Amino acid sequence: MHPLVIDVEASGFGPGSYPIEVGVAMPDGKVRCMIIRPIPEWQHWDEQAESLHGISREILLEFGSPVREVAEQLNQWLEGEMVYSDAWGNDSSWLALLFDAAGIRQAFKLDSLFTLLSKKQIKTWHETKDKLSSENDSQRHRASHDARIIQKTYQL
Repeated sequence: MHPLVIDVEASGFGPGSYPIEVGVAMPDGKVRCMIIRPIPEWQHWDEQAESLHGISREILLEFGSPVREVAEQLNQWLEGEMVYSDAWGNDSSWLALLFDAAGIRQAFKLDSLFTLLSKKQIKTWHETKDKLSSENDSQRHRASHDARIIQKTYQL
């Protein structure tokens, strides 16, 4: 079995940014993903971020799930588990924002994937991840795809 890996796509970086999509790579390698409908207070939008993930604000407003539904679903999938991120600083703040907006407690723990890596893995991390990304449709920059690439990189 492999570590649970989470990836969060956002409206941009820095102050005012918020989560727009969350993807999880499960221990069996299956992936799960949800896009998030922004709440009215979430107005920040970075067109460079949109060009990376390819999700427009209009798509989020039309097809995104409400923040509470996304938070509840994440808790259902991940309750009591340790979940890992390769961008802990960003992902932890976006998840905190999501759960705060939903008004519920996050029922899983989040840690940096780098706490699991050996010195050799840390040294070759970016090279290995870039290689896997290019072999696995590098044009796709979506949360579930990225979570799976992170998980596969860890496995190597």
